[in-house]
Amino acid sequence: MTSRAGGCLPPAPPEGIFETEKGWVMDDAAPVTVDLKAEYESSGVREILDELDRELIGLAPVKERIRETAALLLVDRARRQMGLAHETPTLHMSFTGNPGTGKTTVALKMAGLLHRLGYVRKGHLVSVTRDDLVGQYIGHTAPKTKEVLKKAMGGVLFIDEAYYLYKPDNERDYGQEAIEILLQVMENNRDDLVVIMAGYADRMDRFFAANPGFRSRIAHHIEFPDYSDEELERISAAMLAGQGYVMDAGGRTAMTEYVRLRREQPHFANARSIRNALDRARLRQANRLFSGAGVVDAKTLSTITEADIRASRVFSGGLDIDGSRRKDLP
Repeated sequence: MTSRAGGCLPPAPPEGIFETEKGWVMDDAAPVTVDLKAEYESSGVREILDELDRELIGLAPVKERIRETAALLLVDRARRQMGLAHETPTLHMSFTGNPGTGKTTVALKMAGLLHRLGYVRKGHLVSVTRDDLVGQYIGHTAPKTKEVLKKAMGGVLFIDEAYYLYKPDNERDYGQEAIEILLQVMENNRDDLVVIMAGYADRMDRFFAANPGFRSRIAHHIEFPDYSDEELERISAAMLAGQGYVMDAGGRTAMTEYVRLRREQPHFANARSIRNALDRARLRQANRLFSGAGVVDAKTLSTITEADIRASRVFSGGLDIDGSRRKDLP
């Protein structure tokens, strides 16, 4: 008798489908149809995607890629439910883009999405950098990396600036050991762990070129664009609202100018720079109110003014004239 692999027997039917005298039939336990829209609602996927739209301003191409991934997973789950042939999709990902473009936030939402659809057991996010994985002496890296992986099992491991794991110019660097452990786990435990690697696009490309094992294991490459000026202004208003603050008209005008100037200065980090700027503005507001005389009301305590924004060094060039020290630009 010749095996199916040898080509003489017909291919095996999909799981859950059986041959009878009347032909191929589906197992009674498997549904005949699946309502994908109902699954979309009941699984909680719609809720997560709606949260993504509400909580993240802009990033339209990123949101579209997440929706496409959600559709793939919903269809894969439907195939499983109907007993059709299926293979668990490769879900390891690469997020590339400049700092402050929402990569960690999207990774957290992705963890929730994968959990709702049953692709990870817990749905938690473990966020790490090189320092959490690589040891400083022989025998230190393996236990550090394995401990992180143990914590991440059943969820998503987010490795920020992953390219720092690889330092070929340093013969005594132990990053390669961490890389080898990661590659093995990404292959052998891909049904219980999703790894997302993040960083600048050009550096990630070089990292993958030097470590092709990662490229072959990562199926989803998502690029995070910089925010536009208008989006950053909306983000600033949303951040303040979340803390119970507002900007007056002069403050909004100053923030518009701030965003335009700050983008052209060193160490710009999109929404992260805006958050730092608002923290400084709140500090200036507190000092302004504390230095003034008299009683203040709730509106005064909750309003950021033009003076609180324009006191930033960004409006005077941002850098030291003599370059004697690195300034915090916000």
